[in-house]
Amino acid sequence: MSKTQTIKINSTEDLIKYGQDFAKSIKIPAAIELIGDVGAGKTTFTRGLAEGLNIKNPVTSPSFTISKRYAFNQNGQDCTLVHYDFYRLKDPGIMYEDIAESISDPHAITVVEWGESVSDLLPDNHYKIEIKINPDNTRDIIVS
Repeated sequence: MSKTQTIKINSTEDLIKYGQDFAKSIKIPAAIELIGDVGAGKTTFTRGLAEGLNIKNPVTSPSFTISKRYAFNQNGQDCTLVHYDFYRLKDPGIMYEDIAESISDPHAITVVEWGESVSDLLPDNHYKIEIKINPDNTRDIIVS
């Protein structure tokens, strides 16, 4: 994606719907960097993304487990959505190798929250999605 776009989100349901729609437009393999304050909606977006990929398992924040994997099928191909959250880690340690492997998997979508410590691993063509909370509790999503 070469241009930047801003989308106004009015509710949690709209954010999930945006994630579902995003899933329909994404090409695998893909890496997505999610940026936003605590509570901005990064995991909510990922939940919508998973629903758009027809993942039936509930998506929850991997803050304590660091990563979670969800299987899905696209065009007859077994694929994986890998969701990382580095909020509690200033140094990814052994997770650095894990995320490098995920990003290089041709059948994976890799979503990274709080990814400053692994930003050098993200491919140049990764999606960067920033979620900003507005004073009226709406969200602005800036996609580049």
